[in-house]
Amino acid sequence: MAERRVRVETKVGLHARPAALFVQAATRTPLDVTVAKPGKDPVNAKSILSVLALDAQQGEEIVIRAEGDGADAVLEELAGLVTEPSA
Repeated sequence: MAERRVRVETKVGLHARPAALFVQAATRTPLDVTVAKPGKDPVNAKSILSVLALDAQQGEEIVIRAEGDGADAVLEELAGLVTEPSA
């Protein structure tokens, strides 16, 4: 199991467009991918409703996990989507 702890830096956290991009990236892989706030139950990162329900805001830390071949590359891409400051 690969894991990344990242601080959300997008202007609107994981809402609307950032969430859609995050889910789109997660669905391109056969891996089981989850995202959670530290200490909270993980949610499926492949569902827009699950990711939106996470309600991560700018400045909050989230934990992204994936298991299987290529997990590190998937997590790197997902982490990049939430740590790139919005324009």
